[in-house]
Amino acid sequence: MQSQTLIETGQASKYLQQLCKHFAHKTEVTFSETEAHCVFGTATADMRAKEQGLEVIITAEDPEGIDRGQMVIWKHLERFAFREDLSEPVWQTA
Repeated sequence: MQSQTLIETGQASKYLQQLCKHFAHKTEVTFSETEAHCVFGTATADMRAKEQGLEVIITAEDPEGIDRGQMVIWKHLERFAFREDLSEPVWQTA
């Protein structure tokens, strides 16, 4: 299963790197300035910094893994981007 969203921000690369540096303390992470792959227990998150914002794709075997991956990314991003008024992401599941 996969779920994806685009979180509109002008600072996508900054947030991608900040998220990855934070997650690297607890899990397997590979990243550059524009792309990232994070492994969470029941899900993986692939992120891309684009001009329009931060694209996030969560992959998991079940809906609970998708939900957890979405929550982990969004809750951390909310904290890191507290100066910005980010809109709650709309996730599209495939």
